[in-house]
Amino acid sequence: MEGRSHRVVVNSSMSKWMPVTSGVPQGSVLGPMLFNIFISDLHSKIECTLSRLAVDTPEGWDAIQGDLDKLEKWACVNLRRFNKAKCKVLHLGRGSPCYQYRLGDEGIESSSAEKDVGILVGEKLNVSQLCLLIAQKANHILGCIKSSMASRSREGILPLCSALVRPHLESCVHLWSPQHREDMELLERVQRRVTKMIRGLEHLSCEERLRELGLFSLEKRRLRGDLTAALRYLKGAIEKVGKIFSAGLVAIGQAVMALN
Repeated sequence: MEGRSHRVVVNSSMSKWMPVTSGVPQGSVLGPMLFNIFISDLHSKIECTLSRLAVDTPEGWDAIQGDLDKLEKWACVNLRRFNKAKCKVLHLGRGSPCYQYRLGDEGIESSSAEKDVGILVGEKLNVSQLCLLIAQKANHILGCIKSSMASRSREGILPLCSALVRPHLESCVHLWSPQHREDMELLERVQRRVTKMIRGLEHLSCEERLRELGLFSLEKRRLRGDLTAALRYLKGAIEKVGKIFSAGLVAIGQAVMALN
């Protein structure tokens, strides 16, 4: 961008104004578009794709390292540099060889878990760490509700928990639905704690409290959400996905008939 300048202010001392000769201004309407144009050639000559990143051969390691070298070269040509402290390597699966990748002259640190679109993915490809973090956050919010609410009526507790606690337990759950019983139990304990807070239900069992309040367990709510999504696909609510899903069912049916 032309005609832009900046300076550095430390306490009461200020540097001279200097022209901005590179980069994309943040906070402007055109900022996202200009940034996309600026990095439009970033992926050129990159060999690996997302589906090919799970490799365990020397050829695959070399291919990924070659792409990292190309990214570093792109940054040098465009007078940019990557924040290497934010770059991590996640080795997936048991017995995965921890190949040491580098970005430029520096090695990239390994990580046991990383977040992608808010979903914490661990090296064992399970969501145990994510469930633990979600339960901790939900319990913290529930504790704030308990300490700030004098009333223990269902009319006061349930709406607050539905608005403030349950979204943490079910946000994007289709992507990270727990499969291990201990993870499911960890989340269920949060809802059990909610129902125990309501006056008059303390002496009832968990199933009786849920029945009295007209609630389902979180496991049943996840199952209902999955069945609802499947029904929408079958009824054509999402045409493209529905057609692919229907075509897959037809292909399976034809294969079964051929076997018979």
